[in-house]
Amino acid sequence: MNSLSIKRTVTIKAIVTPRLKEEMMAQLQGVLGQADQQMQQLEFQGKRAVAEVERTNIKPLGPDAKGQIENIRGQVNEQKNQLLQQKNQWLQQLSQVTSWEMAQEVVQGQVDSFFDIAVGDNLVEKMNVEVVLEDGIVKEIRGTI
Repeated sequence: MNSLSIKRTVTIKAIVTPRLKEEMMAQLQGVLGQADQQMQQLEFQGKRAVAEVERTNIKPLGPDAKGQIENIRGQVNEQKNQLLQQKNQWLQQLSQVTSWEMAQEVVQGQVDSFFDIAVGDNLVEKMNVEVVLEDGIVKEIRGTI
């Protein structure tokens, strides 16, 4: 056997254009808006669940009902904290996108690719491959294919 097929990770980069910047900002702002809606919905569902426990139990509330209410509030707060962490990450990403300079290259992600290697090939060169996009169109493939 003189050759072997190997998997490698290819970095996808994009050249910053007005279109890319606008699309990324719109996408992130949309996700942030959805997070706000989810937060409001979560708050509403929590209040409704607490009201249901209060409505179905005799006043003054016993320890079981108080425990249910605390459990509901704890779950709501935990989910709100998770949403807030995600929202903060998206806000950081939005801040990064806003600071992008035109024509700058930014990493968009990675994909896997297979390549053949044979005796005498330079493995390091063949492992380092990048694809550069401009508005979704391949502008350059860097490295040894």
